[in-house]
Amino acid sequence: MPQRFFVTGTDTEIGKTTIACGLLHAARKAGLTTAAAKPVAAGCDETPNGLRNEDALALQAQCQPELAYELINPIALKSAIAPHIAALEEGVPLTVELLAGGCLQVFDRNADLTLVEGAGGWRVPLNDEQTLADLAKDLDIPVVMVVGMKLGCINHAILTAEAIAADGLKLAGWVANQVDPHMSRPSENLATLRLQLNAPCLGFVPWMEQPSAAAIADYLDLAPLS
Repeated sequence: MPQRFFVTGTDTEIGKTTIACGLLHAARKAGLTTAAAKPVAAGCDETPNGLRNEDALALQAQCQPELAYELINPIALKSAIAPHIAALEEGVPLTVELLAGGCLQVFDRNADLTLVEGAGGWRVPLNDEQTLADLAKDLDIPVVMVVGMKLGCINHAILTAEAIAADGLKLAGWVANQVDPHMSRPSENLATLRLQLNAPCLGFVPWMEQPSAAAIADYLDLAPLS
């Protein structure tokens, strides 16, 4: 059975893409086919091929067999701001129905592991009425949460996990990603998270100056997701 997960985070800039790429790389090393979607990306660069987002390109590099960029990131927004604001300013419609349709096209590839990466945290708005949480609910797939290991991470992680459960979705696992190289007591924080979160920890990723999918994969365990 193909495995599909929605990747969310406890905040923005906490390494969702880095961890997602690591999970995909680990799956590839295990001989599995992989696919990914970044349904909406804000902060895209102009290229000869159109707007391109660094995170979406990183995910594309971990897809095997290859996927077209437009399939991975159908909504590319230029401004590196909240997606709903960028979409409004750029005149781009942004709805759950539109994003879900793009994700289903990726699902049709029937890869062994497919990851759908959100933007920012769980409750990031898409418009005045819908959030990215509504997309995860519409797709009805379990969630992998990336916990940015920094001061305040315990509260952020518990609140996000509670919101996921309140929305009726399963937290399939979580990854602790140390985003602050100077974080005090990371081991103690990790121990508390293990006690407080009712889901398996897929790994603890230490601070890396230049993280790569291959290096991240060595710290991750896919077994709880199978």
